[in-house]
Amino acid sequence: MERPAWAPRSIDISVPSVSRIYDYYLGGSHNFEVDRQAARRAMEFMPGLPKIMQANRAFMRRAVRYAASEGITQFLDVGSGIPTFGNVHEVAQAASPGARVVYVDHDPVAVAHSQAVLEGNEDADVVAADLCKPHEILASPPVGQLLDLDRPVALLLVAILHFVEDEDDPYAAVAELSAALAPGSLLVLTHASYEGIPLPPRRAEGAVDVYKDIRNPLIMRSRDEIARFFEGYEMVEPGLVPMPLWRPETAPEDEDPYAFSGFAGVGRTS
Repeated sequence: MERPAWAPRSIDISVPSVSRIYDYYLGGSHNFEVDRQAARRAMEFMPGLPKIMQANRAFMRRAVRYAASEGITQFLDVGSGIPTFGNVHEVAQAASPGARVVYVDHDPVAVAHSQAVLEGNEDADVVAADLCKPHEILASPPVGQLLDLDRPVALLLVAILHFVEDEDDPYAAVAELSAALAPGSLLVLTHASYEGIPLPPRRAEGAVDVYKDIRNPLIMRSRDEIARFFEGYEMVEPGLVPMPLWRPETAPEDEDPYAFSGFAGVGRTS
């Protein structure tokens, strides 16, 4: 397999990556055939996966605009993935010029492309770090240089927590990040769940097994389990709901049924 010029030499391009699979679902070009094969295998069980990812991105953009309307000008996007059109810094800086954004990801391709996209943007940067090591995120130079943690921050954990197994204690990681935020900060979160998927659970499990096979387990949590991530936050209306129902800008009844898979919510610290 020929290595494209944009692929860092450090990565194994024969192993699928969840961030590159996500890029494929969104119609991006920064993925390899091994990623596309894994995505197509998952779609054999759950053909609406691209619709779920599109609904996820649409929610993220609405939530960023909401945060900007509430006067928040600082954004920490953990598990940011490969940049695509309408990414956090584009939405935030369009809504609030001068808004500051720090992306965090552990995928070298995502980090390399974020660096390329952000070149010349003095109000945005990227950190190579893991959600499970929040102290490294908080101590990183970009966070220290761009974000004032004494002022409200929008913490984005969009489509990332379902890739953290219970044994790695995602609740503790979210709690540690949340503890560093000033009152008035927001937690913006989406999470996969069997609830809402327009398929029998046994068939949906086939797609989950594909992620397990590529050693990136997809942890499907219940609504109550997802709500636990918001402990210490006051939920913003309409609460924890399927993605198209969170402050929709178009009629939810026009959405694809797959878009209602999983949950999205925004919480505010007091």
